[in-house]
Amino acid sequence: MNITDKYFSASADIEKAKFLPLLLMRLLIAYGFYGPAIMKWNDINSIAEWFESLEIPLPYLNAYLAAGTETLGVVLLFLGLGTRFITIPLIITMLVAIKTVHWANGFEAGENGFEIPLYYIIMLLTLFIYGSGKLSLDRLIEKKFRS
Repeated sequence: MNITDKYFSASADIEKAKFLPLLLMRLLIAYGFYGPAIMKWNDINSIAEWFESLEIPLPYLNAYLAAGTETLGVVLLFLGLGTRFITIPLIITMLVAIKTVHWANGFEAGENGFEIPLYYIIMLLTLFIYGSGKLSLDRLIEKKFRS
């Protein structure tokens, strides 16, 4: 067996694990939204007042929408259920966070810049395009409906 055969054989073996990055991405993003969601629910009035200071329209409604979107995102991403649907409002939430909080601080995460929300957007976009992967309720439901 020559080197190219070994390479392509190893590549075929690695292909069997391509579900793993999607699973890890879903779990990481769910975990990343968990803390902010809980923080918002613990003091939703302060969040609404902060949103008002940022000149976000309808601050109380938007505080509840942000907290609800993040909470639903945690649950759905963890389960791999409706992954493509939940990525859209989560991307919008990150875009609003970038515009209202992070943009003025530049790129660097250490300076409260938009680096981390941008990474979230890229990961969410990946999940939107590729779906939730093999280890998900989405895949189980798809198999049920296709059989």
